[in-house]
This record gives sequence, structure tokens and C-alpha cells, in this order.
Amino acid sequence: MVATLEVESTLTDRYQTTVPETVRRALKLGKRDKIHYTIRPGGEVVLTRAGASENDDPVLGQFLGFLARDIARHPERLRSVDAGLVHRLESLVGSIEVDLDAALSADDE
Repeated sequence: MVATLEVESTLTDRYQTTVPETVRRALKLGKRDKIHYTIRPGGEVVLTRAGASENDDPVLGQFLGFLARDIARHPERLRSVDAGLVHRLESLVGSIEVDLDAALSADDE
């Protein structure tokens, strides 16, 4: 017979909780991982590690996380974009249309 391990956590005033270490280890959760909840008709809730979406880019996610942390730690580093730079960029790309949803191909050189 398989043993069942039970743990609990406390809900804060803002309805937040810390996922207990034993649950994090069992689900192999790391920081910024997503959790999936399945609510069954009898009120039972099953907690699982959410699978990565096909649209999720792990490198982009890590880079955006880095930017968010850097901005939070050093807001004094933020600068507005100079209008001259905007005009320069517009002059470089002109009226080029880009389909951001199109697949990249090595043949497009």
C-alpha cells in the first residue's frame, strides 16, 4: 500500500499561501513555475505542476524576469527614449512590414 503524505499551509489575509517544501519537492517546483489546480465535483482540489505552454519561451521569460528585477532594484536607471532615437529607428526600418507570427526560416537570407 502506498503511503499518503499530508501537509498544510496557512492562508494570509490576502488569500496567499506558501507552497510547503514537501509539495515543492514532490512537484519539482522552482521559482516562477506555474501551478495547475483541478477542482473535482466533490470539492477536492488536485494541485499539479503546470506544463509549459507551447507559446512560452523559457529564455524570453528569464530575460523578462531579469529586467523586472533590475527595474525594481534600480528604478533610477530608467530613462525615456529620446525623440531623435525614435526618428532614427523609423528612418532605418522605413515602411517595412513584418509578420511577427510568421515562422523563421534559414532560407530568408
